[in-house]
Parts: sequence; structure tokens; C-alpha cells
Amino acid sequence: MADDTTPQDGTAEKTAADGRADRKAARLAHQIEAFAKSHGGSAEGQLAHIARGTVRIALVGADGEWGNLVAPSLDVAQKAAGKAGLTLHDDFDGELAAKVRTGPYEWSRMAGIQVGGPANPAAGCAGHRADN
Repeated sequence: MADDTTPQDGTAEKTAADGRADRKAARLAHQIEAFAKSHGGSAEGQLAHIARGTVRIALVGADGEWGNLVAPSLDVAQKAAGKAGLTLHDDFDGELAAKVRTGPYEWSRMAGIQVGGPANPAAGCAGHRADN
């Protein structure tokens, strides 16, 4: 009779998934730390669900520069933020939004052709040319 000590309850799969999640959180934490270091030494952020369990980590550096990272789950995003010492806000408005510095590029992209920015022909109706 063979001695089978392999658990049959899915423990091995859960342990492997936990290990992958921990490694992803560590990589994201490293990226958050690098962002903070290159943008004034600190950063703040906000977590938001985007699709199929994925979570956006919006970052705002001390110098007002901003960026985004994507985590495969809320748990991974929270672990990464914790490891990096990221100050998290509940919403991306008010105090956090006021810290974001935008430049001419962002303003032209937001306003489009109204302020001389690039046109967005893909925004037109299907089968209709936007430059008509």
C-alpha cells in the first residue's frame, strides 16, 4: 500500500496562488516606491475597481506628477500599498485631486480640438467621418 501524503483539498493550489499574489504585491510595491522616489520622495494613492476584479492604483507624487498601476485583485493592491507605505485615500477628489499637476499635454487631450489639441476621429458615429 502506497503512502499518499499529497493533500486532496486544494491546499497546494491555494498556497501556489498565495505565493503568486505575494510576489505580484512585492513587484507592485517596488514600482510604487520607485515612483515615489522619482517624484519628490513620497506618494499618495487611491484604489479603484476597474474590471473583472482588477484594481487601479492611482498614484500622486509629492511633486504633483501622477501615474497608474494595475493589480489583479483588491487584496494584492492593498498588500502592495501597505508594503510601500503608500498613504491611501478613499476617493480621488478633493485633497488628493488638488495635488495633481497637469500640463499642456493633459489639457489639450482633455479639451481636444476646442483648445487646439488633437482631434479624436474615433469619437464620431460609426460610418460617419468626424471631420465632416
